[in-house]
Amino acid sequence: MRWLITNRNQDGADGFGADFAPLTYWTLNVVDPAVNIALRSNWTERTPDEFRTALVNAAQAFPSPVGTPTESQKHVTLFIHGYNNNWSEAVQRYDQIAGQLFDGANSLGELISFDWPSKGSLLGYLPDRAEARKTGDDLTTVLSTLYDWMAAQQIAATVSLDKACRAKTSIIAHSMGNYALEYATNAVWTRKNRPLLVSLLQEVIMVAADVDNDIFRNGENVSHGDGEGLANLSYRITALYTGRDNVLGASAGLKHFGKRRLGRAGLDRTYPVPDNVWDVDCSALLDGAVNGIDIHGEYFNPKEASVYALMRGILEGRDRSVLIDSGLVPRALTRAQAASGPA
Repeated sequence: MRWLITNRNQDGADGFGADFAPLTYWTLNVVDPAVNIALRSNWTERTPDEFRTALVNAAQAFPSPVGTPTESQKHVTLFIHGYNNNWSEAVQRYDQIAGQLFDGANSLGELISFDWPSKGSLLGYLPDRAEARKTGDDLTTVLSTLYDWMAAQQIAATVSLDKACRAKTSIIAHSMGNYALEYATNAVWTRKNRPLLVSLLQEVIMVAADVDNDIFRNGENVSHGDGEGLANLSYRITALYTGRDNVLGASAGLKHFGKRRLGRAGLDRTYPVPDNVWDVDCSALLDGAVNGIDIHGEYFNPKEASVYALMRGILEGRDRSVLIDSGLVPRALTRAQAASGPA
């Protein structure tokens, strides 16, 4: 099954446009290569309640977390695309990820596309930052609703373990989608979760993140740091990066923020980093023939089996040391780094 939450406008070409509109919710029940996923007419619009009910019903088929090994538990995962993705490109990338990780006998659960009106061109790169910031407001609404639901389920589980939520919640964010995620999690953290009551997200994978690489510079301190909400609402955060990413090289130069991009340089370790945050240099995993602008989205190319294997291992909750020892992580981390924090 395919799931879509979007704040794009509906256009007359049987798709979605590049302008903002109120959030709408959609499902596509038939996953078939013969069905054009980019045609809006192949999707069914749902009310928010209908969408939530359908998702809860799908999650009811997941194995009970009681007695199920962590790596076998299922996720409801949100995918937030990046810059330079029109509707067709964004939904096809979502479908690729779903096909690699969330379909078939080895499915990790259900993947939802959170789709926003990226400009869909390189010339729209700088305006896309404003669009991502605006999208953060709508993403805050979605994450706040999820937070309220999980808090209610946590209370229900104290009455009966049968009512315990069967799904972990995770996020895969790409490029500037991480900027929207940063804003939204800070808003949710400030409004609902100070002090910490519920861990909203199990695993967060920040792919080629177009955010400052010192986003987590406040470490374990409670303050008003850029990444504080994200770090405090998540069990583990993994940043995937490569120095070969020319898009993020241009981003750092154009925006003049004085900081390198997380998705190009990895974490700035001159600052303290929260124990639940780490990074992986994917340069050795990605096709060596792909460079420049193309490398920015290469992580999701179906031929990049090593990257998908790493993402699967992360979502399965495998310890950092296990990911390293199994060869899924190409970068040589020290045992102390790998073992630090909940991993």
